[in-house]
Formats: sequence, structure tokens, C-alpha cells
Amino acid sequence: MGIFSRTRDIIAANVNDLLDRAEDPAKMIRMIIMEMEETLVEVRASAARTIADQKELRRAVIRAEAAQANWADKAELALAKGREDLAKAALVEKGKAKSFAEQTQGEIAALDQALMLSEADIHKLEQKLREARSRQNVLLNRIESATQRSRLIEMTKGPRVEEAFARFEVMERRADLAEGRADALALGGTSPRTLADEFAELSADDEVSAELAAMKARLSKAAE
Repeated sequence: MGIFSRTRDIIAANVNDLLDRAEDPAKMIRMIIMEMEETLVEVRASAARTIADQKELRRAVIRAEAAQANWADKAELALAKGREDLAKAALVEKGKAKSFAEQTQGEIAALDQALMLSEADIHKLEQKLREARSRQNVLLNRIESATQRSRLIEMTKGPRVEEAFARFEVMERRADLAEGRADALALGGTSPRTLADEFAELSADDEVSAELAAMKARLSKAAE
């Protein structure tokens, strides 16, 4: 079932009010636009039929006017030949053609009025359709913006980032321990460090530093 009864309802409709009361504004605006487009097609098709009817009636008027002239000529010919009866019959036919032409002109005038109303309706429908499409663009932009914000929040506060920060804290703890061991070896001076100890310490520091740098790089990439 449509949102509107037809043209009059669409023209009188407040699109903003309909969207404000809708549970799903995006779906509602699609339905509104679809029904407006269908109604606009129907009104234009009706206007096209009216124009075609007008052309047909105007041709009929031209034929009726030609018939009037033809019957008038025949009436004159009959009188000239002394056939008053035939002249009278010709004038009767001329009157019928004239009456038909006048009636047809009235029908054309009525169609002119109907066509003017259709043209006004088409302009109003097009304006309403532009309004609805403008609101649709606003809604789509809002939805896209909200989606992007949600993705950003997931990236910065999601489980992956939390896990990465937890690993980062573990690495910092390991670095603290490595530095603590190095400082402890220097306390008291009772345990002289050998050349092997020196190289082992350098290797341990390099390993921790490399892992810490890799962790920082992953966190920086995730944040981007």
C-alpha cells in the first residue's frame, strides 16, 4: 500500500514531518521517492493523452468547418437549379456540421483547462521530488558519517588494540627487568664481569630493543 493516495496527497505532504515520524527514515525516503516518481510518470502520461485528444479534436473541427463550406456550396447550387428542397436539406447538414464544430471547440477548451492543471501538478511534483532527493542525500551522508565514526571507534578501542597495548606493557616490563639485572650486576663490585657477560648483555639489550621497536611500529600502524 502506498504512502500517498495520489497527486493531491503528494503535493500537500510534508516530507520532513513524514521522515521525523518514521522508524526507518532511510527506507521511508526511498518509498516516498519511488511513489513520487511513479505518480509523476502517470501525470505526464495523462498529459500526453490529453494533448493527443486535443490534436484529434482540432482535426475534427477542421473537417467540420470544411463540411460547412461544402454544404453551403451545395445549397447555393441547388437553389440555382431550382431545387429548393435540396438546398434546404444541404443547409440542415451545414447546421449539423456547425453544431458539431462548436461542441468540439468546447471539448477542446475543457482539455486545455485539464492540461493546464496537469502542467501545474507536474511542476509541483518535480519540486517535491527534488526536496525528497535532497533529504535523501542528507540522510545518506549522515549514515556514512556514522559508519565511519563507528569504524574509527572499533579501530582505536577494539580488542586488537587493547591486546597490542597489553603486549607493549609486557615488553616494557621485560626491558625493565633486563635493565634491572644489568644494574644489579654493577652493585657491590664483588662479581667482576667477564667479557662473555658484556657480550651477552649487549645481545639481550638488542633483542629487547628490536622487539620493542616492532611493537611500537604495529601500534602506530593500527592507529592509522
